[in-house]
Amino acid sequence: MQEREGGAALAPGQAVLVVGAGAMGRGIALVAASAGHLVFLSDVSEEARRRALTAIAEELDGGVRKGRMSAEEASAIRDRIRAVAEPQSVASQVHLVIEAIVEDLEVKRVLFASLEPLVPPQAILATNTSSLSITAIAAPLARPERVVGMHFFNPPTRMKLVEVVSGLATAPEVAQAIRDTAVRWGKIAVMARSTPGFIVNRVARPFYAEALRVLAEGAADCATLDAIVREAGGFPMGPFELMDLIGHDVNFAVTSSVWSAYFYDKRFQPSLIQQELVWAGRLGRKSGRGFYDYAAGAQRPAAAEAPPCLDRAPSAVAAVGEFGPFSALLERLAAAGVVVHRRPADAGPVRIEAADVWIVPTDGRTATRLAHEYGHADVVVLDWARDWAQTPRAALARADGCAQDSWACALGLLQRAGIAVTPLDDVAGLILARTVAMLANEAADAVLAGIGTPRDIDTAMRYGTNYPLGPLAWGEATGVARIVGLLDRLAELYGEDRYRVSPLLRRHLWNGRPLASGDEGERK
Repeated sequence: MQEREGGAALAPGQAVLVVGAGAMGRGIALVAASAGHLVFLSDVSEEARRRALTAIAEELDGGVRKGRMSAEEASAIRDRIRAVAEPQSVASQVHLVIEAIVEDLEVKRVLFASLEPLVPPQAILATNTSSLSITAIAAPLARPERVVGMHFFNPPTRMKLVEVVSGLATAPEVAQAIRDTAVRWGKIAVMARSTPGFIVNRVARPFYAEALRVLAEGAADCATLDAIVREAGGFPMGPFELMDLIGHDVNFAVTSSVWSAYFYDKRFQPSLIQQELVWAGRLGRKSGRGFYDYAAGAQRPAAAEAPPCLDRAPSAVAAVGEFGPFSALLERLAAAGVVVHRRPADAGPVRIEAADVWIVPTDGRTATRLAHEYGHADVVVLDWARDWAQTPRAALARADGCAQDSWACALGLLQRAGIAVTPLDDVAGLILARTVAMLANEAADAVLAGIGTPRDIDTAMRYGTNYPLGPLAWGEATGVARIVGLLDRLAELYGEDRYRVSPLLRRHLWNGRPLASGDEGERK
């Protein structure tokens, strides 16, 4: 949600210095110039400055062709951007410095130390770092309270989110000024505390990590897992597609940085599969090959899909227990002509009974474990979906002892409701459920640690990663008890601290308060 502009925002007449003319720097420069600022774009490389100005001109010309601005407006914006070789030469004229140089702590410290004596006393020094500590960058300066993180997302001209990150010394009015400035520039700004990964790069780790683990366990191939996450989850891209787009060198480096910064917490442990890709130079789209082949003429693999089994679909089923977010599936089955008999919960799991097969929404137990615990061989587990009323795809896995006829019955039942069914091997939590649960858990832990408010964390994940829902709101819609139960069962199965439940999630389970707007986070 767009924030109201505040009075502390940088006035359009105040000049901005952007240091670094790479993709991020030139994008930030264009954003600031479009908001009316005179912008000095600095880079020691003459070639980098030339490329940046050319790229800016091309983007402005594209905006004119698409009717987003007039030729006069584009020309005025272009005239407000001036390339300079030495940032020190214009430092005395600017009220805001944004550095977008190499991700190296010492290099950033040296830059700010050289600029601090030259800028006006009330100037703000902002860093676009995505991973380095704001506290560490500011520590050697005489006025560390004037240093703040202003983390744009790539490309800055199109991505709406800006993370405003405060170090230990950052003055509250400085952070507020940057937040108000970002809003005036047309961005959605969230406040974060300086910790490894800030909000987005910390909370997003499970989106990649759980997919890589499910792949490592052989549950399905990349194309199949991507299709489930996209179509059943509503994410704009699957995790393997997204890692290929980001670049495995970049994605692996961020994961490794967060992992080491959190003293090797198992929740952030990198994947050996991704490390192998980096070592092989298969970095994704930019190298021509990653999880997918991007060579000319290469065929994109199709997601696995169960064959038609409509002739095996039953005409009536029993729905046992409380289905919560899965209730829309029952309504969809009824709309497709299936008679649904509702029965209260019993000693067994929540389930759909279709002939001899039990179809159980996943709670973190495998189908084989459920079959063993309840003495019923024909068990199929069903992955979660973002919206059961409309989902085009669902994932199923069957117990090792499930009969083929029962498996075909389960497939046909979902197909009768117009759902494409993707079979997975019997992995705990399948793919979407464990991913959503871990995202909600990580977001809750970020609230608990005071990194951001529930509102800011959900906003950051929606606009920084284009998730269909903030992870806390998604956890609330799914049910905190379901999230906690699934994570507890994953922790039990794997015996790893990786799946430990955030104390804040348990608190909400016990107090019954809304997760996405819990006042525990607002007090931090």
